[in-house]
Amino acid sequence: MVTNGKYNRRREDIGNVISLEHVNVCIPDQRLATLFYISGLGLTRDPYLVTSVNNMWVNAGRTQFHLPTRDPLVVRGVIGMVIPDRRGLLKRLAAVKPMLKGTKFAFRAEKGSVSATCPWGNRFRIHTPSKRFGRTALGIVYVEFDVPKGSAPGIARFYREIVCAPSRVTSAGVTAARVQVGDNQELIFLETGKRVPAFDGHHIQIYVANFSGPYERLLTWGLISEESSQHQYRFEDIIDLNTGEVLFKLDHEMRSLTHPLFARPLVNRNPDQTNMTFGAGHETLSWALPYSD
Repeated sequence: MVTNGKYNRRREDIGNVISLEHVNVCIPDQRLATLFYISGLGLTRDPYLVTSVNNMWVNAGRTQFHLPTRDPLVVRGVIGMVIPDRRGLLKRLAAVKPMLKGTKFAFRAEKGSVSATCPWGNRFRIHTPSKRFGRTALGIVYVEFDVPKGSAPGIARFYREIVCAPSRVTSAGVTAARVQVGDNQELIFLETGKRVPAFDGHHIQIYVANFSGPYERLLTWGLISEESSQHQYRFEDIIDLNTGEVLFKLDHEMRSLTHPLFARPLVNRNPDQTNMTFGAGHETLSWALPYSD
């Protein structure tokens, strides 16, 4: 441990992945998506980009959901979020319940979180801000994936050696690979004995500081799935670096820090504001808590 007696400087190290910026799943109906993501969760449709009916971008702090209008895609696991005001969240979800009747929508208050399921089956675990998530007051903080038994060590090694993301294997209750992908953001791969559904094409997007290093290593293994642009490439297969066996499939959209969209300010509204209870100066919602040491 490196310390000067007052500060542990390694606590600030993130690794090569700067942030998990968005999760992309397709949805067939923007009306139902609006009811769940905007009216229910209290998030904000991006007012500047992708505003037509073929796609919608939904802001959650400094993170987003990208929701192209196609046949639905479902993450094989749980999306973890931080949203302030548990009581307000439960009230909003209850309000949209009648309009989402006949879909897979559900929600439940649990100890320490709220579970919610979107109209097409994507599962969410929603926390209130806490020390566990640093200064995050609003946003995507982790994505959990169900993976086959025995795959966690190989997955952790893959991210550590190929992507240069700090990774570790934990075994408290369930064996899991935990990969750091930003400040208080993780990808968590939980081993399960149940059948893991086939990959349907959903993706995550991350920003990496060393853009060429992972690219060259992925290229050596023949894992690049898309040469998107000067600022972006993609890969899907997470492999065992000893055998080449595919351990898990997940589409990764890899962006450089020179990508035009990096650190673009995102609009986040205060969902408690209405035309009947409007308070000037309270239209927006901060994505971060005040700094505390």
